[in-house]
Amino acid sequence: MSVENSPKNSLSTCNKIETVEDLENKDTLIKHVDISIVESEKRANGTLHVRDHHTVYLIDLKVTDPDYKLVQTKISTIWRRYTEFEEIHDYLLQACPFVVIPPLPEKRVLYAWRKSDTTDPEFIERRRAGLENFLLRVASHPRLCFDTQFINFLQREHDWKEWIMDNGYLLQAENKLKSLSVSIRLKKPDPEIESVKNYGRQLESNLSNFLYTRSKIMEKNYALSKLHANYGKLFSEWSVIEKEMGDGLQKAGHYFDSIADSIESVAEDEEQLADQLKEYLFYAAALQQVCVNHESFQRDLEYAQEVLNNRLAERQRAAAGKSGLMARLFGTTDPDIVRDQNTRALDATILEDRRLLERRAKDLELYTKIVAVEIAYFQKQKDKDLHESLVGFINLQVKAAKKNLQAWTQIKECLQNML
Repeated sequence: MSVENSPKNSLSTCNKIETVEDLENKDTLIKHVDISIVESEKRANGTLHVRDHHTVYLIDLKVTDPDYKLVQTKISTIWRRYTEFEEIHDYLLQACPFVVIPPLPEKRVLYAWRKSDTTDPEFIERRRAGLENFLLRVASHPRLCFDTQFINFLQREHDWKEWIMDNGYLLQAENKLKSLSVSIRLKKPDPEIESVKNYGRQLESNLSNFLYTRSKIMEKNYALSKLHANYGKLFSEWSVIEKEMGDGLQKAGHYFDSIADSIESVAEDEEQLADQLKEYLFYAAALQQVCVNHESFQRDLEYAQEVLNNRLAERQRAAAGKSGLMARLFGTTDPDIVRDQNTRALDATILEDRRLLERRAKDLELYTKIVAVEIAYFQKQKDKDLHESLVGFINLQVKAAKKNLQAWTQIKECLQNML
């Protein structure tokens, strides 16, 4: 990976933004272009693949600002697989370790209330919407949107991936995923970062439990609503043998059918709201990742301090003539010339150790400063989005309940008016 493109070097380019307001006032790509995923398409795999097809998504980009020169063409379309979205996402994780990276939609069906898989047209459509939302999130983030490889991802077929592979980002992403299984033990964890990390865990747990509970309730509600079709059939058949009550029974049967049918639209609307909550389920993991990245910087600092301390102790032994193994075992001292050579060599090494320690301290200080703004920016966005999603969820339940109440009221009137 080149020095100018390394994550730690990229910290220096973000130092000018000191508050959430500074971040919000920065220019973003979305102010100059329209980005959408207009369709999905199934394509056949080669004969050696286990699965016989895969799905691709068509990214449509249109420049809305005629004076904007950063993108290569005013209008462009390009097909991408989900795996390619994963690669650009993993690249952003490495290139911008201080940002709470927008998550991708689920790769497998999660919290389903009925049988479904990745080939289901409804799932593919929801994934299309989720991938579009990912692109819009990145294009709206001041620190992510102007990344050259992200813009190339929107317009160029292969160049972006070749650059990422040549500079080692994909390999680094794989190595980082492996390292995540190893917990980092710090001597003095940052209490604020620990608090954010714990909050991320709790948010993830709460959303997971909410989505699980919602899926179980929807499963029961769907089955219960569909059972009302039995009432509809019963009343319709009953109306055939009744003269005076026939019209009332038939009308009541239609209203029972409407209760059975209404659950379809409720389920569809709930799935969209569930996807919004799933986004923050995955965002919670991204928030924790930012904290893990902070721990990595702090670990580097603590290790550099430990190396320096060991070197200083070694220098002290060398100055006392106790650097050699024989001297330590038998209590003898090194000759003056050996003592002088050892101390001078260690002095040069200690100077480099001090410089490394200073760099590590500056890296951590700068990362902490930048990530504090990023976390506050995320929290503000999260509060707004989750508020809208939860209110929308409750409003949907109220609307469905009112619709069912109206149907039952109409059934009551039908039965009352039979005589």
